[in-house]
Amino acid sequence: MLSELSEWFWQERRWFPEGLGWADLEDRDGRVYAKARDLWVALPIALIFLIIRQIFERMVATPLASLLGVKDTVRLKAPHNTTLESYYCKINKNPTQPSTNLCQKTGYSERQVQRWFRRRRNQDRPSLLKKFREASWRFTFYLLAFIAGLAALIDKPWLYDLKEMWQGFPVLTLLPSQYWYYMIELGFYGSLLFSVASDVKRKDFKEQIVHHVATILLISFSWCVNYIRCGTLIMLVHDSSDYLLEVNPHLILYTD
Repeated sequence: MLSELSEWFWQERRWFPEGLGWADLEDRDGRVYAKARDLWVALPIALIFLIIRQIFERMVATPLASLLGVKDTVRLKAPHNTTLESYYCKINKNPTQPSTNLCQKTGYSERQVQRWFRRRRNQDRPSLLKKFREASWRFTFYLLAFIAGLAALIDKPWLYDLKEMWQGFPVLTLLPSQYWYYMIELGFYGSLLFSVASDVKRKDFKEQIVHHVATILLISFSWCVNYIRCGTLIMLVHDSSDYLLEVNPHLILYTD
């Protein structure tokens, strides 16, 4: 069934004008074309990004945070209590009115129970330093990606005339700069998806996962159907604004 679905989806009449097909995108005479199997290269790149990120956060972001005066807030820890910990993890992290049963089981007054829950919630909040390190990493990547993307596209005619973007489509040869721009971007978003569980958990956690998955799918799809020129332009536009978004809410506010 899967093979039949795949055959139906990749029918040549669905993706090519009359007279062209997948055979026209086979490498020949020094001309190289994008292929779906190339996308596997993004997996090791994603793992490399995870390693580079750990080194960057320790060797660059942490000293930078110290230089800018970004420090961890000292938070009081909630004393260990099995009953309250079980209630916190399994039932409710923010009970507005602690039950009499909790007070009886712990021997705490209602005020003490409320204080315990407040301190326990504070323990789970990400530190300012952790937020700063993450924002610094994303800022650095987006800025470097924008500069590299601009350098790769600055001499291309389709950067200035969008009609040039579709000249010869779908038989568009793949340039080395386009190949690495795609693989690095795809690898980076793959690394963000791998690390989302350990990153600062924001209110839009689910939306963040959907965003990363959608981005990976869109980049992969544009690669498979040879929308390479269009894809590089779109990535460049996003990179040009993404690093500014990381600066504004994170880096500047931390130095106030």
